[in-house]
Amino acid sequence: MFGKSSKADYEATAEARLQKLGAQLDELQAKVDVAKADAKVKYQGQLDALRAQQTEAKAKFDALKGSAENAWEEMTTGVESAWQELTVAFDKAKSELDV
Repeated sequence: MFGKSSKADYEATAEARLQKLGAQLDELQAKVDVAKADAKVKYQGQLDALRAQQTEAKAKFDALKGSAENAWEEMTTGVESAWQELTVAFDKAKSELDV
């Protein structure tokens, strides 16, 4: 995990990571859109799974944002776990698309 000096700092960093990943997923979508038909089906499935994981990570982050000041540090475990899973899946999909 990275430093958690305050809830606001953690939220800002997590929000930036989610936005960056969203942009990277959009780039992958553009590559999937121009892939050949057989590859497109395979990659679109992977991208859809990534979007679902992104939604899950965002939901955990939103729950963290709504948490009380004294409980947010405990909630970061779920956010970080979701982030790790999403990062691994993204890296796999990105390498398969050769981007």
